[in-house]
Amino acid sequence: MEQKLTAFLPLSLFLSASAFAGVDYHIDLSSPTHHLAKVEVRFPKVEAGDFPVNLPVWRTGKYQVLPLADGVRAFQATDASGNALPWRRSASGEWVLSLPAASEVTVSYQLYADELGLRTRHIDATHAYLDASSVFMYSPHFRDEELSVSLKVPDGWQSYSGMNKGDGAHRFVAPNYDVLVDSPIETGVSHHRSFSSAERDYELVVWGEGNYDLDKMVTDLTKLGNQASAIWDGFPFERYVYMVHATSGARGATEHLNSTVIQLPRFMFRERKDYLRFISTASHEFIHTWNVKAYRPAGLVPYDYQQEGLTSLLWIAEGSTSYFQHQLLARAGVITAKELLEDIAGRIERHQQTPGREIQSVAEASLGEWVAQGGDYAHNHSVNIYSEGYMASLALDMAILSDTKLKHSYRDVHRALYRDFAVPKSYRVEDVKGILTQLTGKDYGPWWQSHIDSPMALDFDELLSRAGLKLVYGKDDSDNKTKVYPGFTLASGSLKLQTLDRGGKAWEAGLVAGNELVAINGLKVTADGFDKRLADFKAGDSINVTYFADDSLKQTALVLGERPEGKAALKPLNKVSDKQKAFFKAWLGIDWPFDKKGEFKKS
Repeated sequence: MEQKLTAFLPLSLFLSASAFAGVDYHIDLSSPTHHLAKVEVRFPKVEAGDFPVNLPVWRTGKYQVLPLADGVRAFQATDASGNALPWRRSASGEWVLSLPAASEVTVSYQLYADELGLRTRHIDATHAYLDASSVFMYSPHFRDEELSVSLKVPDGWQSYSGMNKGDGAHRFVAPNYDVLVDSPIETGVSHHRSFSSAERDYELVVWGEGNYDLDKMVTDLTKLGNQASAIWDGFPFERYVYMVHATSGARGATEHLNSTVIQLPRFMFRERKDYLRFISTASHEFIHTWNVKAYRPAGLVPYDYQQEGLTSLLWIAEGSTSYFQHQLLARAGVITAKELLEDIAGRIERHQQTPGREIQSVAEASLGEWVAQGGDYAHNHSVNIYSEGYMASLALDMAILSDTKLKHSYRDVHRALYRDFAVPKSYRVEDVKGILTQLTGKDYGPWWQSHIDSPMALDFDELLSRAGLKLVYGKDDSDNKTKVYPGFTLASGSLKLQTLDRGGKAWEAGLVAGNELVAINGLKVTADGFDKRLADFKAGDSINVTYFADDSLKQTALVLGERPEGKAALKPLNKVSDKQKAFFKAWLGIDWPFDKKGEFKKS
């Protein structure tokens, strides 16, 4: 239907950017306090008839349909003479204009941006973070055309992006919409550093105050950049931007074509465990610049911004990235061998405590990522592409190392993917299998069937022994201590059951997620006192549990189980050969870190 014009001044009236032949974007951020902006998009000459304009329904790096168009209001369209064009809404992310004659077209709309944690769009009095997928509309007819983005911002703001600068401090240019949609903009009041690594230029932009150390961040990010050659021959970028948000609670990160955004609560940078979270995330997103940006599976090439892109290989895109992130940091000397092995041990422990690993394959998890919800059902019947993809990568790496007598590793698979299948190409399952055959001379079809297309059953004792290691709990395997385990976990700060282990004692007792505990053996139990109360019993004891289920008070007998006490750790075997030490170095890229007593060597 035809829409009446409202008081929405074209930004071209107050922006002085020179005329641009491609698609011209303008965004007015001059009154950011209430999270609002005005966006204008000018398209070159459009032929008469229907002309679709879209806002993506998902953003790259987040494989989930999102309600991005809900932040759009006051949509209007005009021709070159300023005449209103009729339009209709044809889908959640699509507006179709009707042109009686060929003309340039200008689309404008109000944008609401108060979403930070999903890293789509956020505008306030101090900054704006703009992921184009949730900010700038496009037309399929002009997706491949060059474009310009101009920002009108408050005094004192600085603007940064992985895109090239145009004329002026707040203007960027890109060869097409695909580059724009993968090159977020950070503008506002921020801290900035420039540095170089391996003949590439980098920028670090930090918005928000916190307990971070910019100099340390730059030092370690420089070391990280020098390690790219451990996996790939060459870089897919000349300049890369690390955007960091020190937030009031939001956390997470997203990779992009030439940049990343990393979010952590503002006082979670100084302590070593917190800093490791930051720098490992930075490594993860840096690796993504190759793995999933420079090369990615069929189904994601080209991106279809209006619907899901299915692939059974998301485990390579995400899980392999997780697999490499700590290895590069250890090679760079940013983290210690002890910290690297602690991370591997923790991941193995979480894998072993996930019943869903017996039910779902990592290929199926990849295909289901777009609708994955998490929770108790997922815990018992699913795996996730990050953690299970990590385990698949570990198993595949060790298989390649063994089959080639340490001549090749999983790194060579990714080197070949970048070399032979870089976008606009894409890779399929058969392409990965083909690379494996080229490297090893073996048919990896049976391995793929048992590890990727079927739920994995990994023998960690055998795998780790190749590198002279064993998995223990506590200080060493002679400890062999256990603790009481009820077969469920509680929601944080609550007595509500969050997950139960399928087939465990709590499962068999009829307890389900959402039940709320009230008493044990007739005595009240509290959230902060639950673990201490549980310690009054031993494995095999039967306790009487009182709980609410759908507001009804119920009781059941629960036989307590057990779990190893202490965190999982990787320790050296009692006797380690030179061959095993060589395997360790070929695997992780660092020297054998233990002394003759089995303790970590002092640096």
